[in-house]
Amino acid sequence: MRLGAHMSVEGGKYKALERGKQLNCESIQLFIRSVRSWNAKPLEQKEIDDFIEKRKELKTIWPVISHNSYLINLASIDEEKLAKSYDAMLDELNKATLLGIEYENMHPGVIPKVDKNRITKEEAFDQITMHLNRLIEATNKSKIKILLETTAGQGQGLGNKFHHYKYIINKIQNKNRIGICFDTAHSFAAGYDFQTKKKYDEMWDEFDDIVGLKYLFAFHLNDTEKDLGSRIDRHAHIGQGKIGKEPFGFFLNDERFRDHPGILETPKGKYMKEDVMNLKVLRSLIK
Repeated sequence: MRLGAHMSVEGGKYKALERGKQLNCESIQLFIRSVRSWNAKPLEQKEIDDFIEKRKELKTIWPVISHNSYLINLASIDEEKLAKSYDAMLDELNKATLLGIEYENMHPGVIPKVDKNRITKEEAFDQITMHLNRLIEATNKSKIKILLETTAGQGQGLGNKFHHYKYIINKIQNKNRIGICFDTAHSFAAGYDFQTKKKYDEMWDEFDDIVGLKYLFAFHLNDTEKDLGSRIDRHAHIGQGKIGKEPFGFFLNDERFRDHPGILETPKGKYMKEDVMNLKVLRSLIK
């Protein structure tokens, strides 16, 4: 697995690559626009050139994942929010394409907590897939893959069951542009147990039967503060949460995932010492 972490873009997007290099990352994740605002400026040509040049210089960091804005919700039933979500996601894809980024990560969506005009899960998934198909068609000259991240299913969040992804992928017209990012903390909280090798193998057999391992392209490697099946999203440092250290070795030593990015999203401070700690723990598990 190509280990890395989510990196800050403070000072310029290319700085995320430099920070990754400092930690000997093989892959990184970053934000390419504000995650808590609908407004986003166009990329300047210098930003694009600096990022592409830095990637050429640091050939060891690949692939790169862009994580989309937390505001985006393609399951929204509010017309204004849905339009903003679509436009923001389109902007994400266009910018990621300009920067030469391989993957755009997103959470599937959340059903709003309203009694009036409430939609079912199936209706929500149909709406999500309709807009994903629109987005893929609108960026049909791009090769970037949209990765749907497995979720804890907190509240009305969608994506905590493998069959959710089967439903979406089955309705995607261009399946070369869609994939899955497996988040260890989220999936554990969703009820998927991989704490023994037997349970780990059984989980991937289930995933392969339902979704297909060919659609799995990336991992978020996070421990969790909450119990198996809690459906609560709370990341913790590797080995300091309910998952424990040893199960991460199953992922890291699985030959099927040799070239898959494994990205830390664990709690961190300004100077990345937490990333150093967590990467050290993960690397110690590689046989």
